[in-house]
Amino acid sequence: MGLPEFRNEPFTDFRVEAHQQAMRQAIVAVERQLGAELPAVIGGQRLRVQQTFESRNPSKKDEVVARAPMATAEMVDRAVDAAWRAFPAWKSVPPEEKAALFLRAAELLRRRKFEAAAWMVLEVGKNWAEADADVAEAVDHLEYFAREILRYAEGKPTTPHPQEISYYTYEPLGVVAVIPPWNFPLAIPMGMALGAIAAGNTVVLKPSSDAPATAYVFLEVMEQAGLPPGVLNVLPGSGSVVGEGVVTHPRVRMVAFTGSREVGCRIYEQAARVHPGQKWLKRVIAEMGGKNAVLVAEDADLEEAVAAAVVSGYGYQGQKCSAGSRLVVTEPVYQQVLEAFVEQVRSLQVGPAKDNYPVGPVINERAYRSILDYVEVGKREGRLLCGGEPADGDGYYIQPTVFADVDPGARIAQEEIFGPVVAVIRARDFDHALEIANGTDYGLTGAVFTRDPDRIARARRDFHCGNLYINRKCTGALVGVHPFGGFNMSGTDAKVGGPDYLLYFLQPKVTSIKYR
Repeated sequence: MGLPEFRNEPFTDFRVEAHQQAMRQAIVAVERQLGAELPAVIGGQRLRVQQTFESRNPSKKDEVVARAPMATAEMVDRAVDAAWRAFPAWKSVPPEEKAALFLRAAELLRRRKFEAAAWMVLEVGKNWAEADADVAEAVDHLEYFAREILRYAEGKPTTPHPQEISYYTYEPLGVVAVIPPWNFPLAIPMGMALGAIAAGNTVVLKPSSDAPATAYVFLEVMEQAGLPPGVLNVLPGSGSVVGEGVVTHPRVRMVAFTGSREVGCRIYEQAARVHPGQKWLKRVIAEMGGKNAVLVAEDADLEEAVAAAVVSGYGYQGQKCSAGSRLVVTEPVYQQVLEAFVEQVRSLQVGPAKDNYPVGPVINERAYRSILDYVEVGKREGRLLCGGEPADGDGYYIQPTVFADVDPGARIAQEEIFGPVVAVIRARDFDHALEIANGTDYGLTGAVFTRDPDRIARARRDFHCGNLYINRKCTGALVGVHPFGGFNMSGTDAKVGGPDYLLYFLQPKVTSIKYR
């Protein structure tokens, strides 16, 4: 089955009145569904439990978006059993049929793109463009993996032998636990779970407790496309019961996680233990945080660099692992860049995501308090030039904040804040700027602005991060174009959206036949 070459899904142009109207209508339609109770889904069956929890609209913190079940340990066992029961049949489905299912799902999601985006606007506080980009990335995963299914089905050649013929093929692992974050509540769950499913595995998905409703768009699209029951099981609940339950379960073959460094390291440690009845060493994808630097040299296009630094630092309120939370500027243009940067940050308006403000709320009260605590630390470590306070409204709003003259070793220059706070750091020269950029425990993304070919070559060689961008922002990775994952404490660098990603979910097998 030949497919056209992969192309990224276009973003919606919200300057078009028809698109604005479609988005408003979708938000109204989703608002009519708020407060509904979601089921757990095990083996295709909808199950409800007595104890539930709520996801809330961070733009309007008293508004309940959905009520989700607090799944029990017994339900974890049932979900793993259902996934194993579905595994033999799913792994045997011909690759062409799997690919066709993914393509059907991509088309179904395209038809629901405004609705899917509206769920994110209301559940996690994304503005329209950020939510639309999340949906586009999810469509890209479906299209990209459809092609990868066919490519990996071909296997790999082996060295010829005069008396034998050998086959190098790939087999799925079994049941994969997928634990995604809230900040990309459609794209990241779909990226990890679809990678597992494309490879022939079955999945137990624990959605983020801040974004359970959005995950059900994924489930519904896959079911409507024809995914058999039990291939994708959805189990909302607490990290201590469902999260740890699937990570430590002896019949879970692999764990795919995206989230904080603290939780990622704990999962990595837990998954390394072999439990009674377990007959494999678990694989782990652990994609964690970042403390990413946007580096501006004196020869750069400064206007372009400043605009990119603002988008990198404050897009989706800085709640991206790829966010440019450090702005490192060489001495000759430090003051000029700083003044232009602050001027643009001060112009950012803060308000409800449904009204499409450039800066919306942070996700919840815990994040709100944590970010404001870091702001207080920043007031001692740097020079506050704008922001530094809560913003008006009945959601979790924080003013976009800039600290200048920050020491590279300061806490706000080393620790992931995950909010609208950027530390601006002065570098003596380009070499010093690279030293600062590499001077954290992380290594996810980075951006370098320079016109000098030698400096570009030096950055490519010495800037130690998984995704390096030259003369563009450090956020907004595109499937296929910018396979995504990082070094050091940013995680296992699994590069979702890239040609190696399915290898994490597959095991190679060699079969040799002697024929003379």
